[in-house]
Amino acid sequence: MRDWQIAQMNVATALYALEDPRIAEFIERLDEVNALADSSPGFVWRLQTGSGNATDIQATDDPRLIINMSVWESVEALFDFAYKSAHRLVLRQRREWFAPPKGAYQVLWWVPAGTQPSVQDGLDRLRFLDEQGSTASAFTFKAKFPPPGLAGEPEDLKPEPYCVGWN
Repeated sequence: MRDWQIAQMNVATALYALEDPRIAEFIERLDEVNALADSSPGFVWRLQTGSGNATDIQATDDPRLIINMSVWESVEALFDFAYKSAHRLVLRQRREWFAPPKGAYQVLWWVPAGTQPSVQDGLDRLRFLDEQGSTASAFTFKAKFPPPGLAGEPEDLKPEPYCVGWN
């Protein structure tokens, strides 16, 4: 087992209440996407409640803010799931369900192997990324930092060809 694993949090603000029929397709696809993550190479853990997902976790005062958090064996395994699996087909539709982000909406950070980060830790890392930009403590696929104790410059994994932007 490696000493370090990669944690990620991403957030999105739903355009509608989760019970609204206009977001029903997203809600209906959660089990499919979560099963895909659970069976993906390199997957370690994901935040979930008894519902099997994290949509009923209210992390902030905004009831429409949805959080997703997981841990993976490597940044590359997470990247492959996010942008090279069927997950990308759901990602493509995000403009139908979510408001464009006003700041950082995804953050990556290294955790000791076996760690399950808290929601607050993820929110703190996201805020840090938004305020400080990519550092070894909070980064994105555009500036992947090596695990603690390893030297190296940030690496751009070039997500643009796979990622559907908010423009």
